[in-house]
Amino acid sequence: MSQKKVALECSVCGSRNYTTSVGNNHENRLEVKKYCKHCEKSTLHKETR
Repeated sequence: MSQKKVALECSVCGSRNYTTSVGNNHENRLEVKKYCKHCEKSTLHKETR
C-alpha cells in the first residue's frame, strides 16, 4: 500500500501548517480541526492538492 503526502491548509488564514500522509484510495478531501499558530486558535484545516 503506497502513501501520498498532502498539505493541510487553514480555512481561515490560508497558511499551510501541517503535512500528513494518506492512502492512494481515499476519495474525499481530509478535513481536521488543528491549531493554527497564525490565527492562534483551533480551526478547520483542509487537504490541498
